[in-house]
Amino acid sequence: MSGVVCMTAGQADRGSRLAAMGASYAAGQLDTDGLAPTWHEQLAAWLADAVAGELPEPNAMVLATADADGLPSSRTVLAKLLDERGVVFFTNFTSAKMHDLKSTRFASATFPWLALQRQAHLRGPIETITTEETRAYWYTRPRGAQLGAWASAQSSVVRNRRALDLALDHTSRRFAGAERVPLPPHWGGVRIRPHAVEFWAGRPNRMHDRLRYALDGDGEWTVERLAP
Repeated sequence: MSGVVCMTAGQADRGSRLAAMGASYAAGQLDTDGLAPTWHEQLAAWLADAVAGELPEPNAMVLATADADGLPSSRTVLAKLLDERGVVFFTNFTSAKMHDLKSTRFASATFPWLALQRQAHLRGPIETITTEETRAYWYTRPRGAQLGAWASAQSSVVRNRRALDLALDHTSRRFAGAERVPLPPHWGGVRIRPHAVEFWAGRPNRMHDRLRYALDGDGEWTVERLAP
């Protein structure tokens, strides 16, 4: 056989439409004199803009990890805490993402605010937050979300949807008499302590603005512009 792959007319048409896709960016610009003094203040400001713009899930970020063999994975999680130390999300400690993080101790995350023609990227080492910090957040969660954290063995293979529904039903009955659902021992917060945080703004002709706060060897933050 020649090894040539033949496409039908319909497949070729769909492929050409995909190749032609691409938005035009002209919503704004980003320069050093418009940045906040620190990366976390800048990120907080852009998060506030995403909330004001009524973007769905404005605190959603795509979390990327890699396992011990370097195989990458990504998924969307919600950023729940932000300060000068880093960005925190919460997860089941038995999940696939947590196995990756225990292996490498590093993660990256992207906030894709495409409706605002903006993105923010951060990467760096991770740490688990204290039980006290986790508990303070845990009791702000809806009861249903708390029950779900107990019921789901996250990332494990399950027989079918009914198995999940039965697990949740069992957990609901288990804590039916409890005024507050306790914090599970297998659940908590993970902080990404970034050593680089990039802010991206779309510009015409794909000449986008990219400004990065970078931590140098002396522990000081500097700002640098990157080519698009």
